[in-house]
Amino acid sequence: MNSAIVINEERCIGCGLCVQDCPGNAIVLRDHKAAAERPCITCGHCVAVCPSGAVSIPDYDMAGVEAYQEDSFTVAPGNFLHAVKFRRSIRSYKDMPVSRDVLERIMEAGRYTATAKNAQACTFVAVQTRLQEFKELFWSEFPYILEALKETKPEYVRAFTRFYEKWKKDPKDDTFFFNAPCLLITAADNPLDGGLATANMENMAVAEGAGVLYSGYLQRTISVSPKLMEWLGLDGRPLACCMLLGYPAVKYQRTAPRKKGDIRFL
Repeated sequence: MNSAIVINEERCIGCGLCVQDCPGNAIVLRDHKAAAERPCITCGHCVAVCPSGAVSIPDYDMAGVEAYQEDSFTVAPGNFLHAVKFRRSIRSYKDMPVSRDVLERIMEAGRYTATAKNAQACTFVAVQTRLQEFKELFWSEFPYILEALKETKPEYVRAFTRFYEKWKKDPKDDTFFFNAPCLLITAADNPLDGGLATANMENMAVAEGAGVLYSGYLQRTISVSPKLMEWLGLDGRPLACCMLLGYPAVKYQRTAPRKKGDIRFL
């Protein structure tokens, strides 16, 4: 926590909106001007709510701050719900890489996701250019992974052993990677932070015409291998989510059915 916000007195109009919206009560009005009174979590609410652009956080990326535009901000509720209902877990991908621009926008959706106490402590790794190198290390590590899982998650060992035997007979029969061109990994000390960020990344991926598969299998296996974690640069960081990414080779024509919801209004 720090008091790293800067308020330009010449721009400040003394409206008090930042004072009202500050979750930590860190800002006060003095002589009709806003002033930072105590340390805060630098959540950026003051920057976002200020009508005159008087507040900044120099330690953050102020160049990425965007002004509100109603036409680009609003998503029609019906369209959003349709997108949620239409999503599918993709297990068949086109032989087509995801461009760097698209990957960066997907990562931005994760980076801008809310985090508990504004920790912003998620780490995002996109493995695409070196994915084949990572896969070779993954399979070379698999005997070690199986032994480690016998101690921590024995219920996975039988199925994972079967996947490993299938891969040894035919490396194209890859039950872990499904020939996806890219692997996205989110690491976070708070699993909820990582999960929320990854969900936003999936939404952005779908908006870009791509699709994903959340892989608990990869999360289980990668996380128990020090060599894989070191290769990813994530030594000591908990894996919140592993997600395969690429362009779907299948076109879905309708939404899939679901059970009736367990929904309560009290």
